[in-house]
Amino acid sequence: MPKVSSFILRLLLAFVLPALWLGSVARAQLVGDPGTPPVATQMDSSKSQATAATPSGKKRLSKDFTLKGDSHWTDTNIDLQPGEHVMVTATGSMRYADAKEENGPEGVSRGFKDLLRQLPFNGAGRGAVIGRIGDPDTAETFLIGAQRDVLAPVAGRLAVGVNQGKNDSADGSYSVHVDVYAAETGAGVVPRVVAQLVTSLPGIDNALFEKIPRRIGDKEGNPGDMVNFLILGSETGMQRVFTTAGWVKVDADVKDTVLHGIIGSLSKESYLTMPMSQLYLFGRPQDYGWAHAEPISVVASRNHLRVWKAPFQVNGETVWVGAATHDIGFERDQRNNGITHKIDPNIDAERDYVGKTLSSTGLVAQVMHFLPDKPMQEAKTATGGSFHSNGQVLILKLAESGKDLSASFSSEFCSVLQGENPDGGNWGACGDYLNVPAADAPSGKVAEISDLELKKYRVLVVPGVLSSCQANTEAFQDGQKHLQEKHGITVDFFQAPNDTSTNNGAKIASYLREKMAGDARKYIVVSYSKGSPDVQEALASDPQARNAIAAHVTVAGAIGGSPIAETMPEIAQRYAGMLKLGTCDGNVADAFKSLRRDVRKRFLQDHPDPLVPSFSLAAVSDETTTSKMLLEAWKLLTAYDPRTDSQLLQSDALIPGGNYLGTLHADHLAVALNYENVAEQSIKAFANHNHYPRVALFEAAVRFAAENLASAQKSAQQ
Repeated sequence: MPKVSSFILRLLLAFVLPALWLGSVARAQLVGDPGTPPVATQMDSSKSQATAATPSGKKRLSKDFTLKGDSHWTDTNIDLQPGEHVMVTATGSMRYADAKEENGPEGVSRGFKDLLRQLPFNGAGRGAVIGRIGDPDTAETFLIGAQRDVLAPVAGRLAVGVNQGKNDSADGSYSVHVDVYAAETGAGVVPRVVAQLVTSLPGIDNALFEKIPRRIGDKEGNPGDMVNFLILGSETGMQRVFTTAGWVKVDADVKDTVLHGIIGSLSKESYLTMPMSQLYLFGRPQDYGWAHAEPISVVASRNHLRVWKAPFQVNGETVWVGAATHDIGFERDQRNNGITHKIDPNIDAERDYVGKTLSSTGLVAQVMHFLPDKPMQEAKTATGGSFHSNGQVLILKLAESGKDLSASFSSEFCSVLQGENPDGGNWGACGDYLNVPAADAPSGKVAEISDLELKKYRVLVVPGVLSSCQANTEAFQDGQKHLQEKHGITVDFFQAPNDTSTNNGAKIASYLREKMAGDARKYIVVSYSKGSPDVQEALASDPQARNAIAAHVTVAGAIGGSPIAETMPEIAQRYAGMLKLGTCDGNVADAFKSLRRDVRKRFLQDHPDPLVPSFSLAAVSDETTTSKMLLEAWKLLTAYDPRTDSQLLQSDALIPGGNYLGTLHADHLAVALNYENVAEQSIKAFANHNHYPRVALFEAAVRFAAENLASAQKSAQQ
């Protein structure tokens, strides 16, 4: 027992100390000093959900429904088309016999018992109003609550229901109103695609499959599951299609499982991912494990798969090789007599399940099935189980709107750093500061533009949470001054209060409307940390703000939220607030709630595509490039993914469907905030890895966005 207590204490300190240090010493962007400690309260969903703006498309139909306390799913008989908006509002109340009070459409407040409950949507409480679009067996369930504007990614039938188990029943009912609006047209609207079934794809042939082992294996080389699907597309696109389809990333080992289990329990969120053993292909364990996982009480059954990046490409496309199986129970491992999962021997059913779920996202362009020479049709797994198949391999080609522009951006960055060197001093190789793709990588380099052309735009910097609490530095402060004084560029800084991203988005939109009244030049917006989702909210909610922004560049932007924010924000705020250093404008508690991953995921579900040209720079640090104040948080986040900047995971710092500019080699603070030149020695001691060419980065980001805008305009005129 003492060992367990010690472990939990160390885990708690891993969360609390970085927050305390950030608040007392650096007052930084994600975790820091909120001023007076806020009162810890449960999230008020009705308060957090602002009234959704009416879609601009023409209203097609309206319907009303009643959901009773003993109902589950209700077929609305509404068939949606891709891109249509569905505005759903729900009113009324229900009461469960074992609940202390009645609940509204947002459901019963989640408690620890919910960790063991099997609900259709485990991200919300029992009794919440939920929905789905498409095949009932594969469509992802989403929360509606009191109100939701849902974008239909593909054609499908709308169903609404009550988030409760098969044996649950409550007194009361909900009244549900549904309005369907036609798909929006015009700039910024990215149409989703309907996956096209094809009989052939360039490069998919027997010569390709001679490079791919037919089966994966364990570390000792014992053959295991069959390779039964391939995905053609970028790493970002591969991750996006799985997460959009409702798959979750699976823990790599038991240590990660323990950490995630405790973290999930502390935040009263279901722990949906269970560990997946490491199997091997191309001489290494899987790069990703994905699962349509179920609650911890039903771990005997889940859909899961492993994915490896192939050491070759097909027609310039990255190849992801996968093996998918369906766990249906437990059996003896014939190698060691231990207990292991038993897979459904009909592995073609799981292959088809993968195809249906991913194709339903609107992110898959083409689907085909390929039968290699000497197809595998029956075999035994590494654990001694058996499986059978028709031998076909599923091929999914992704439809990606964004591009990997990391090669051309690294060229831009190196040109600014080594040519102009706006930071001064000796910086050495630019590869020390961001990933530099291989020399043979396609650069997609566009023509450089002059300062005169650059002046056609203004620049707006939007910082992160707690930026109003610090007076010693601000995001890209030196870069702002450099562009203004050396290049004559108009640079504005929007100081947002600590508030929800929805509210800050409204403030940003108002600011942009005011600025555009006196100057027609559009903005290139550079956002940092929480500033990025704040800008996304402005774009989504206000067409005038959308028209004011020519491009959006995110630097370590909290697009997908932060595990730190969703786990222990109240504790972090209380400890940091005790020091009362600086004054903070706004409500820090609300700001942190906007950074919860479930909140950001919901926003991205409702707004799945960027509305203006968008570019993302992530940051990844290691122990040698992470400042002392952030090191414990960095160690904790590596349990999720070793690619972290100590506050965000790399995958959460990229705009889905946006353009990828690369990965910066620095921690979350170093990429934007200059603590090298502050007067307080204590800050310097804790921010001991803050040396980074931020001015060169800022100028390169602005120039790159402007050059790509000019290139796009030129192409449109031809």
